[in-house]
Amino acid sequence: MPGRGKRLSFPACSLYDMEPDVDLNPDTDDLPLRANTNHILVRHYVLDLTVHFEGQVISGSVVVFLDPCSGAVPKTEDNIGPRSVKAAGFKDAVESQEFGEVFRIRDVDVDGTKGQREAMPRVDKMPGTEQSMPWESNNEGDFTLVLDCCDLKILKVEELDITTVSATSSLLPEITSHESGESSLNPQSAFVQNLLSTHSSKWRERHHLFLSCSRVPAAQDDGSLRFHTDKWSLQVRKKGVTLPQEFPRALRICYETKSTGGSVRWTKDQNNRVCVYTAGSPINNRALFPCQEPPVAMSTWQATVRAPSECMVLMSGEEQAVPIEDGDTRFSIWNYYVTMPMPASTFTLAVGHWCQVTADISPCMESGVMDRVDWGKTAKSQAQDGGWTEAESLSGLGSSTSGVVKDSHLQTGRDEGISETDCSGMADDSISCSHGDYPCRFAEQLARSQRVIPHRVFGPVCLLHNAQMVLKLLPRCLAAAYVVLGVHPFPRLDVLIVPAGFSSLGMASPHIIFLSQSVLGTGSPASGENSLSLCGSRICHEIAHSWFGLVIGARDWTEEWISEGFATYLEDIIWAQAQKLSLQETAEQSDLKALLRWRRLSDELQNSEESLQILRPNTENTGQVSESGASTVKHALNPDKAFMQVHYLKGYFLLRFLASQVGQQQFNDFFRLFIKKYHGQLILSQDFLRMLLITFPDMERKGLTLSAIYAEWLDRPGIPEWLYERSAEWSQARLVGEVKAEVVKWILLSRSHQGKGRKRKRIEPKVNYKEVTSEQLVMLLELLLEEEELSVTAMRALQRTYNLQNQDAEVQHRWCELVVKHSHTQAYRDVEHFLIHHQAMGVYLYGELMLHEDSEQQALARHCLSLVRDEMDQSARRVVEEMVL
Repeated sequence: MPGRGKRLSFPACSLYDMEPDVDLNPDTDDLPLRANTNHILVRHYVLDLTVHFEGQVISGSVVVFLDPCSGAVPKTEDNIGPRSVKAAGFKDAVESQEFGEVFRIRDVDVDGTKGQREAMPRVDKMPGTEQSMPWESNNEGDFTLVLDCCDLKILKVEELDITTVSATSSLLPEITSHESGESSLNPQSAFVQNLLSTHSSKWRERHHLFLSCSRVPAAQDDGSLRFHTDKWSLQVRKKGVTLPQEFPRALRICYETKSTGGSVRWTKDQNNRVCVYTAGSPINNRALFPCQEPPVAMSTWQATVRAPSECMVLMSGEEQAVPIEDGDTRFSIWNYYVTMPMPASTFTLAVGHWCQVTADISPCMESGVMDRVDWGKTAKSQAQDGGWTEAESLSGLGSSTSGVVKDSHLQTGRDEGISETDCSGMADDSISCSHGDYPCRFAEQLARSQRVIPHRVFGPVCLLHNAQMVLKLLPRCLAAAYVVLGVHPFPRLDVLIVPAGFSSLGMASPHIIFLSQSVLGTGSPASGENSLSLCGSRICHEIAHSWFGLVIGARDWTEEWISEGFATYLEDIIWAQAQKLSLQETAEQSDLKALLRWRRLSDELQNSEESLQILRPNTENTGQVSESGASTVKHALNPDKAFMQVHYLKGYFLLRFLASQVGQQQFNDFFRLFIKKYHGQLILSQDFLRMLLITFPDMERKGLTLSAIYAEWLDRPGIPEWLYERSAEWSQARLVGEVKAEVVKWILLSRSHQGKGRKRKRIEPKVNYKEVTSEQLVMLLELLLEEEELSVTAMRALQRTYNLQNQDAEVQHRWCELVVKHSHTQAYRDVEHFLIHHQAMGVYLYGELMLHEDSEQQALARHCLSLVRDEMDQSARRVVEEMVL
């Protein structure tokens, strides 16, 4: 992954004095990133977690392997810069400080079958933790490791005695035999330094050593370290250690999550069975485990997760985990790992009673009967047939060395002759990787010709039939993404249909995608092929994130458009390829979607703060951090921002604008060039735009410079002039013209029934309505929403003609808006169904119900909220409660 670049020296007091800093005020809507990544980096995590549903707690430990940054030496207080992080988030440090409990850890067998932990009663004073003096003034110049941490109960932090790893010389003999290059390092530091520097070809041996190191006892000479927590961070010191180079290289942090922590959701699935998953929270994973949140803190990880035996554990990991039953408990052990360094925010976990979707759903599945034990036996048998040892299965490192075609027993969809081992089609030219050392698929010959990677789909039992749509579409979408973008960055993909309270339509992480049930069809034959559009385009959007958002990420999180704008732009291209549309059909579909997005963006910008409309809110300071490496994510905690799409839509239109300047196909080809150069790295907007201007020099000759793009698109609110001009052209497109013609018919029908008496039964005139696509139907309903009045007859005919209750969630949403606007009481049941089953899309529908001051509509809003309040996303619930209560 990306090189570390220049590391700045740091002020001795910037992390020790802990005085308030106006630049990092915790009372603003900015999210503090507290980790001092310019001083020291976490290069690898080993997590050992146990999921307790009865208490809604995840307990265990995380072992961090640290690498001090070269050149990180203390400075005097006079050299503190104005944006130093000497008190980021410390306003309420005294009130919120927590000190550890004594925590006894039983001896852990290397095979991983033991490892239960017992918490002892809280004590007034912990070894190595001094309470007689405030943490801020009790540093004596000691170096402080700062990790991002929130809503965690830290029990103990200890230095590990890694010299006790018995298998070191036999597993990786060269580590101890060659010079470390840093003669001042003690043996343990030298060992970790060389372990971290081991070539990626030996990643399996390295992970075995990381695992062995994570299980050793604490150092004998006062292994317990002093620590302190405040609202946003965990700080750790070792007495007498003043430099990061002298700081212990391997620490174990024992902790428990809190049920109120924002990183995970404890809820129930659609079958009313308990589950927990990482929810894509604005605070990322800091309430799941202490970590370094800044994206520059790229790391690898491996995790052991213990969960009730009847549960499935899905996680970001390079190979399918094989559950091992723990004979001492009713728990199973699951192991996952990654070898590509990634930001800690991409770590993803889901534990629940999921079932795998297959092409044929068995009768026992349809009736809700699951046999999780038989599934586990099958998986274990297949693993052992492949020659894995029990120890290899337990460590999660026993799979094939190839990162290309793995898990041949994965259930996969079949469509149009595509299989997971289909490697026909265009292969990329040889790629010279520019990132740091890791086993990169872009450098593997077989990966470069693999159109469809192994994939599986999971969900609750009651949705297995509807989720077959995802299984059917996945191979088509994966193959299309390969044609458009080239090498799949990850070797496999799981898709999980998450609970109804999930806060968005989808979320992509390494090796796993969460999909909302809202993208699934109703399962009714009446919905037809139109129901595939929302599901297919959303799958393509999330798959596109594998390239833009994951293998290429934003170096500054405020530049969300690099991820979301790119994925929105690419979803249309990939979905058109998956549908095998002609060039003309692709262009027409693209223009219709552009007009729909333009209407959405225009409406959003008219009803939002200007500060939230800027794609590069830090302007010329984008990418800058304090001397320690700490920074803030501007507006990340603003509750309104969670429901805005400006980064998706304005970013999408910027890319459409750039494509119009160089030509659509040339621009699409440029994406592949950019991916070849920047995969495995973090970027800023300027990296993409500069390479584009260099590749197409005519752009600058026409006056389109980097500063001009910044000024018009990235650094100002509102809508660029080009977008006004082009939207007028989209309004005249053929597909839009067809919709407008149908709208006229409906308006005429409505007017023919307005103001008429109800006593005499009228014979409705025969009208031939043209069949429309789902996107056209959305446009039709949006245009009808602009009408001041629609008759009851027209509303009934609309619902009947287009079978609206069986259309996708986007269509249903517009229909519900029509129902509310025109107080069509006969369809209030449709509104109730939508608010219950499409919670991520229904937030502002509550506002519309309350806005009209109609007592029946307001009662409907309160009723629906009472039904789903407990399962709603916390941010959505707060917004809705403000509107309704």
